[in-house]
Amino acid sequence: MILKDQVAIVTGAGSGIGRAGAMIMAREGARIAILDRDADGAAMTAALIAAEGGDAEASAIDVTDDDRLTAAIDAIHHRHGRIDILHNHAGLQVEGNLEDVSLDGFDRSWELNVRSHLVAARAAMPHMRRAGRGVILNTSSSSGILYDRDMVAYATTKHAVIAMTRQIAGDYGRYGIRVNALCPGWVDTPFNEPFIRQIGGRTAIEDYIRRRVPLGRWADVEEIAEPILFLVSSRSSYVTGQILVCDGGETIA
Repeated sequence: MILKDQVAIVTGAGSGIGRAGAMIMAREGARIAILDRDADGAAMTAALIAAEGGDAEASAIDVTDDDRLTAAIDAIHHRHGRIDILHNHAGLQVEGNLEDVSLDGFDRSWELNVRSHLVAARAAMPHMRRAGRGVILNTSSSSGILYDRDMVAYATTKHAVIAMTRQIAGDYGRYGIRVNALCPGWVDTPFNEPFIRQIGGRTAIEDYIRRRVPLGRWADVEEIAEPILFLVSSRSSYVTGQILVCDGGETIA
């Protein structure tokens, strides 16, 4: 098992890509600490991991609460004596162009998609630095490297995640800590509902994906879980400050 006895924190692991990533890490021997504001979803992920013989704990927490997030990460380190992996995955889509987007929605997007990643990394970093090792993976999006129609809040925050990832990687590589970003494309989960609503419904999004994505289809969450495992494990031991795009070719089309 490539992650045997490692401790991994995953935010937003109560569903979708976050759940799939947590589960694949658990299968490879990691102890998973799930942080998600959806208590039922977090508990379900922990139960699914346990059913496969893995080790997981779930905490219902809003990761935009700086103090609670920091305290939760410190508590995980206190319980387990180590933090090897932090996957900042929790995120939010808010639709709208410059004139239409809700400013409150923009602020919520920034707090969840960017600030919570920074605060979590800031909390985990002293523990990783003292250990002389650690991996931080930030979920960005293909929207972080291309134009995303009428999604100014989402695209802005996901571009910012990439900049933050590269900056932290450069600053902390000398401590043995790797920091990378994952950019998923179209993955068929409820997360995409704001864009689907904006584009005109399910038929419209299916047509959009057929036209825009060279592979011509959605990704399954398991197809994103495998790149997650690569980036958080020793399989990518000489990879830091990089952006792995998993988008069926959309960004080259």
